[in-house]
Amino acid sequence: MTGKQRAYLKSLASTSETILQVGKEGLTPECTASIAEALAARELVKIGILQNYDGDLEDLARTAAERTRSQLVQVIGRKFVLYKEGRDEKKKIILPPAGKKN
Repeated sequence: MTGKQRAYLKSLASTSETILQVGKEGLTPECTASIAEALAARELVKIGILQNYDGDLEDLARTAAERTRSQLVQVIGRKFVLYKEGRDEKKKIILPPAGKKN
């Protein structure tokens, strides 16, 4: 993912609501399944981490991305954003072209 594509996804996420929250138990199988379902439906999801979670927030976000086979867009405060490109018929977000690197 290029910086331009990441910036585009961040701009989309900035106006979206947090749709899931991770509690003190961290990423349970049920939580991971909920994130995967949300990604399949929306492609871009913002997830909140509750105050009672004591672990490392960046590690939690990276683990969620790995388990759902998605891309971590950003971690900001106690929230993180994941993106997973939808299938052709369900694709909702069109990323800017990758283009050339200077």
